[in-house]
This record gives sequence, C-alpha cells and structure tokens, in this order.
Amino acid sequence: MSDALLRTPLYELHLELGAKMVAFAGYSMPVQYPSGVMAEHRATRATAGLFDVSHMGQVRIGGADAAAALESLIPIDVAGLPPGRQRYGYFTDEAGGLLDDLMLAHRARPGDDGAEYFMVVNSACKVQDLAWMRERIGARCTLVELPAQALLALQGPQAEDALASLLPEVRAMRFMDVAWHRLPDALGGGRVFVSRSGYTGEDGFEISVDGDAAPALARALLACDGVVPVGLGARDSLRLEAGLCLYGHDMDRDTTPVEAALQWAMQKVRRSGGARAGGFPGAARVLAQLDAPESVTRRRVGLRALERVPVREGAELVGDDGTVLGRVTSGSLTPTADAPVAMGYVSAALAASGSRLWALVRGRRVAIEVVDMPFVAHRYKRG
Repeated sequence: MSDALLRTPLYELHLELGAKMVAFAGYSMPVQYPSGVMAEHRATRATAGLFDVSHMGQVRIGGADAAAALESLIPIDVAGLPPGRQRYGYFTDEAGGLLDDLMLAHRARPGDDGAEYFMVVNSACKVQDLAWMRERIGARCTLVELPAQALLALQGPQAEDALASLLPEVRAMRFMDVAWHRLPDALGGGRVFVSRSGYTGEDGFEISVDGDAAPALARALLACDGVVPVGLGARDSLRLEAGLCLYGHDMDRDTTPVEAALQWAMQKVRRSGGARAGGFPGAARVLAQLDAPESVTRRRVGLRALERVPVREGAELVGDDGTVLGRVTSGSLTPTADAPVAMGYVSAALAASGSRLWALVRGRRVAIEVVDMPFVAHRYKRG
C-alpha cells in the first residue's frame, strides 16, 4: 500500500479488525473483513453493518443567499427544504451532464438561531465539486470543507436499536430527517450530526463526527448486538440491489438526469412552469428532455439475466441480429436478490419492463430482461 494514500480516522481500527485494504479515490480503504463480502452483505440485510465512508467530501454552506446560490448549481428545491430535512441531488454541467450526485441537508447550528446547509459529495469528485462551487457561488455564500470530520454509515434492520443505545433521540427520526445529537460522556460528549439515510436500501443512519471521536464511536457501535464491520465490496453489492447509482459507472458527464432516470429528484418548482424553473447549468437540455420524453434516446434500466451467469460492467447489450443496443454499467450475482442483476443503458424503445435482449459475456450471448428496480425492496423508516 502506497504511503501516498490518505487514511481515514478509522484506519488503525480497520487493520485491527483484519480488513483487506485497497486504494480507492486516493484513500486506503477496507474492501472486506475476514468474514468476506457475502457475509457482510447478508449481515447488513439481516442485522446491521457499519461502514467507514469518511473518504466522502463534507461541506458546510452558509449565508443569507445560500439557498438561491445552491439552486443556481443544483436542480432541486433548496429554498423549500425545511430545517431538519435532507434531499438527494446532483450537479449538472453546461451540457446537462451529471458532474456528481450528492446529499444536501438543511441544518441549524448548535446554540445559534441561524441555519446552514450540509453537503456530502463523492470522494473521487470532492476536489472538483468544491472548486466548481467556489468558482460559481463562492462570492454569494460561505463554503467550508470539513476534512477533519469522519463519516460513519450504520445500515440494517437493527441499526436503530444500536444507535439508540447511545443516542436515544434517534428513534424519533424518520427517513431523510437530520439532527444534531450529543455523544455520551463516555464517548467524549461531543456533538454529532446524524441523518436517517444511507446507500444500501436499508433503514439506517449516517453520522458526521469529529475524527478524533470516531474510533471510540465505531467501537461502541460494533459492540452492539448484530453490528458487523462492512467494507467497500458489500457496499457496492448492497447499493446495486437497491437500484442506486454509482457515480462514474452508472452516470457521468455524458449522462443527463433524465437519461439516468433521476428526474424524480427534481421537484415541480424547478421544472418548466415552476416558480423557480431552470436557472441551473444545462437547464435548457434537461428541461427539454423532461418536457418531451420522446426526445430521449437512451435510458438507465434494471436488468436480470435469465440464466445464472453474472453480467458485469462493460458488457455490451445486443439484439437478435447482434446490433449493439446498450451497455451494462454495474452488475453482479448478489446475495439477497440471489440472481445475476445489473443496471445499464438501453435504447429508449427497449426501456420498458419485460423487454428482452442479449448480454455479451466473454463472447457468449446471455439472455437478459429489462426489469423494474429496486431488485430488493427498500426498507426506509418513513412513518
């Protein structure tokens, strides 16, 4: 492992737990622990998994003009996001392509009547994202990167019980709620920022915590019944089963939000006819695709192989005559779905559920069908 790789505050704990470390987005990260990817995946679905996602970018955004400034870059309803709530969104470029996806929370500062926004972006894009924001809106609001903060994700049906043993107030949170909480004195008593969200399709939480306090918090969570450490390998298979995109694979600058089937994240107020329609980079193209769906030539879809052969990223999708009709962007034989599932892009004429085509796997044609996503039902706590 190169000494040039960055380390998260949990690096020593990963080694202690026997993790296999790999280079990922400039960091040394755990890809799996001794129990293996399949066991970690199953444990997250059955009990709870703890993930180190401290490599992600965390940014604090403040100022009286912050909401309007953010809406000039992100095609979601920021001004209408209530305090204590979070939304999924994305940056678009001038051509309507996706620069990155993100989570944006509206949070209050502890001990202050003011408000601010908190953004989490992908690790491989965080330098680019921060530069993009500083260039475009840096004069309109304050932008503060938080490199000293760790980020833990606790996911699974026992996640609430585990975290509530330390922070009882989290039981009252529902999906996409955010709140400040204070750690027990035994864990330092510091404040942590908690969202009820994650990227596995399971109920769970993401916890932004001071890096110095992160190891003790992680150990306390791992001491709870059913909680196991989980690496990047199972994180990828879990998000695939949940039908969730991975930036740089299932979407990129050559993909619009509509092509990526992410238009659900654009609220009516930002669409044609809305009170704050457009105004973001690439708005003309994105809104034109929303207004005329027939103009979209390709779509992201769910795929299921009709025989037990994994169909991996990069596999071409072809018709009966061999004509290339699309490409797989993520794929695996996943534990919970217990079937070879994938995501990819196909021509719009084949995007309807039930369409049949072929995937080329090592020169062999494998029958594949377009299916609805997610492959495993989401279990968020909405009530």
